[in-house]
Amino acid sequence: MFFETERRHFFRPLSGKHREVIVACVRALYERLHGPSADYAQNLSRDGLRDLLLPVVREARRLPAPEEENDAEPALIPEHADDVQGAAAVVRALQRDGWVEAFPDRAGLVTAYRLTRAGKLFAEAFWSVERRSSRTRQRNVRSCRNALDATLRNLDAHDLVDAWDYAEKVISDLSEGVDYFQELVRRLMLEASQTPWEGFMDFLDRFEKEFKKQLTADSVERHRQAIREAIVQLHALEPARRDMLENRLNDVARWAMQERSGGSTLDWMLFRIEDMVEAACNSRHPELIKAMSVYMQRAAAIVQQALLLNGGRGRRAWGDAISRVADAGEGQQALLLRLGQAMAPAEVRLLDPSAFRLRGPSQRRRALAVTAQPRVSRDARLAAAMQRAEADAFALPNEDVLRQVGAALAARREPIRLSQLPASSTADLLANMQLVEAIRSGRGHGMTATRLAARMENDYYSGADYRIALDEPDRLNEPEKQP
Repeated sequence: MFFETERRHFFRPLSGKHREVIVACVRALYERLHGPSADYAQNLSRDGLRDLLLPVVREARRLPAPEEENDAEPALIPEHADDVQGAAAVVRALQRDGWVEAFPDRAGLVTAYRLTRAGKLFAEAFWSVERRSSRTRQRNVRSCRNALDATLRNLDAHDLVDAWDYAEKVISDLSEGVDYFQELVRRLMLEASQTPWEGFMDFLDRFEKEFKKQLTADSVERHRQAIREAIVQLHALEPARRDMLENRLNDVARWAMQERSGGSTLDWMLFRIEDMVEAACNSRHPELIKAMSVYMQRAAAIVQQALLLNGGRGRRAWGDAISRVADAGEGQQALLLRLGQAMAPAEVRLLDPSAFRLRGPSQRRRALAVTAQPRVSRDARLAAAMQRAEADAFALPNEDVLRQVGAALAARREPIRLSQLPASSTADLLANMQLVEAIRSGRGHGMTATRLAARMENDYYSGADYRIALDEPDRLNEPEKQP
């Protein structure tokens, strides 16, 4: 249970009047212990903890505290306490409710402080929310593909588990991007009265560092087919290699044995990886592009409106000046003199109408995505050749079918039934089943197919019988006329 004895009131510091102070202190504590600039050589002592939280408490207490409807519970920091006493109260509250724990530092022979496991998880969330600029571009799609390729080469179960983890993060990466753009749109609409240049510049910076790669080199659509092929090859492993990988996977990922729905952990994990990648391609990736497009449209509309408003100020200034001159009365002459002095530095130039020339249509440059050409393996070429052979094996040209039947009709000089045609070979069977459709395609060479009431049945198929006849019996035997 999460709310055990030491964590029974875990969220109590976040529900009081000074919750902003608590969040700021927890964020600073995580930055010191687990952030990029963390000093792992020295543990955090009591004095170091006080020196760390004192400026944070001082800065956070300057902000207005939220109004509470229910004041029955006492405040975490007393009203008349100074910053030192406030920092001590914060430390006591975090340690009492399971965010911070003390442990003996054997090297320094002092008592040191650290975040508990639960406190570290929640502190990381608070720290990540406020550090948008520190996020780097994600490469989980490419990592999933590389992990599957490594599984094929080495038959290592750890690589397959890594591919599972990367596939899980693909959707979270795209969801984070969608939430990011939705938040930008919300802030954009709230700050529409002020042209939000800072948010737009932050978007451009993050797009260059993260989203540009996520939509090109690390695009889920680009690596989708390669992931599919790797999964198919893993499904088709030889029995001995497959059993070896299955046994290793059961030892490494015991949790998968409990969650799987079938008898094979390998098949279940491969199907789940494919489903997660397909879901990212079909749902979250289009949502990311749509959210980005909506933000760009909203930002462009607001910027255009701001430019129009700024450009219209000059015209409104002329109208205001004319109105003031009209209402000036006796002071009109002095007002005109001041306006003339203000407009004296202005310079008016007129353009020659004959100098205007219409521009020719500009040639648009197409953006070429430079990507590495995929290497076609021998198995892929063999599979493509087998598919072409299977497609050609059952394909007969309509011209050959009609020419063969037309020759038989010309020799007999009388109609023939479909059931009377020979069916001694596979080619004859395919030609008979294709004959009626070939005649009705419009190139029947003067032949007609009439359906009969009787049915035809043989050892291979059964169906309606047809009467095949020639409208012009001598047409097929006539030589072609040269133009």
